[in-house]
Order: sequence, then C-alpha cells, then structure tokens
Amino acid sequence: MKSLSTPAEVRSLARSGELSDPTPGLAAGYVQANLVVLPKSLAFDFLLFCQRNPKPCPVLDVTDVGNPEPRLVAPGADLRTDLPRYRVFQQGELIEETTDIRQFWRDDLVAFLIGCSFTFEAAMVKAGLPVRHLEEGNNVPMYRTTIPCVSAGCFAGPLVVSMRPLSPEQAIRAVQLTTPYTKAHGAPVHLGDPAAIGINQLDTPDFGDAVTLRNGEIPVFWACGVTPQAAIGQSRAELAITHAPGHMFITDLKEDAIL
Repeated sequence: MKSLSTPAEVRSLARSGELSDPTPGLAAGYVQANLVVLPKSLAFDFLLFCQRNPKPCPVLDVTDVGNPEPRLVAPGADLRTDLPRYRVFQQGELIEETTDIRQFWRDDLVAFLIGCSFTFEAAMVKAGLPVRHLEEGNNVPMYRTTIPCVSAGCFAGPLVVSMRPLSPEQAIRAVQLTTPYTKAHGAPVHLGDPAAIGINQLDTPDFGDAVTLRNGEIPVFWACGVTPQAAIGQSRAELAITHAPGHMFITDLKEDAIL
C-alpha cells in the first residue's frame, strides 16, 4: 500500500475500497473527524446537542442539505466514500457496516464533522508520550460511561470516552498538551479509577480494542466523538449514518489550525 502521509492519499484509498482499517496514526499532523449524517428534520436538534455537549461533540463542519462535500475542511472530498468504514442506523438500530454509503444517500441529508482525539496523538508522540494503541497496532479502546450528556430534542445518552494508559507524570503532561485542542476534545475528562465513571472492565471496551495497562500506569480518559452514536440509539432516528468507531474522515486542516 502506498504512503498514507497526506489526507488526500488516505481519502483516495478509502474511496477505492483499498483502505477499510482504523485511521489512528495516518496523515499525522492533520485533523481527523467523526461523522454523523442525519435527515434535515433532525439536524437542528443534533446541532443543539453538539452545542450543549462541546467536549465530546466539537463541530468542525456542517454540509449543505443533500451535499456530501465538506467544503470548509476538505473541498472536493466526498463524505459518502472517503471514510474507511461507516455504520448505518434505522430507527436507532445498527443495520449495516459498509465502506460506501452512496446507496443510502438522500437529498435531505446533512453531514456533521466532529473533532477527534486522534488529531493530537502526533503531538503526544512528538512529546515522548506513549500512545499504546499505536504501539500495539490496535484501534483505541472506547467505553460508555455513566456520565449523562445534556439532552436536545430526541438526542440524549451517555458520554463515551477513549482511553490511553500513562504514568501519573505522563498524565500531567498529557493534560497540559491536549488542553488547547478544544476542537479535538481537549483535556481528559477523567484520570484513574474507571469505576468512578461507570466502567467496570477495561479489557472489554464497548468499541475499539483493549490495550495493555502496564505497572505504574493509570487509565486516562478523553471525551470521544462516538458519543453521538449512543444518542442516535436512544433517538430512534429513522435514518442515521456515522463513521465506524476509529475509522475517521481525515480533513485538509493541519492540527495547528484548530489550536
């Protein structure tokens, strides 16, 4: 497979069907994004949900109705084909995972791109902080918590978090480093005891893959853009399309553009 150092290369391989894997570590230094696609009739309520829950749902771009091009963050791209893998929901139930959503696209759909914590991982690596799922070649582990989001219209549900193991000293540095990345979830929402936020088993994440927690490390949790998928399940939306967890859209924005 050819180099995946630029967003255009990643999107091209996703569009051709050659890339269906998770995207952590790809096109390092560029902003990655979660995807939510909804009918126009639900778009305002979802935008309000994002506004009320900016930590897990920092909005990067919203498309015009019926137009799959994210003109603000990746002109010329196509959100129907340019992600490695998608999830399709009907009445809040997952019905399919696919690498191409053109068959589901409608003229009344609106697409939202939401910031992703994969964006700041290159900065963590540059600062000498471990990113365990990159080291182990896995997707990041993600967990539903018992922390409720602020509801908006039909959208409500728990906060979902991603986890990266760090030593206490590294965790302090990670807080300092990631705090400015407010459009990529910013600082962690919790450090330490998973049970305090309703996570009982770190080795069985709700999404993604388990990673090794070494002696002397603590789990560090960031808000996650999979949170809307939990809200979609509760909303019973007649149609919703998202990225598959960990399979992001890579924008043309450099990470410093959102600092």
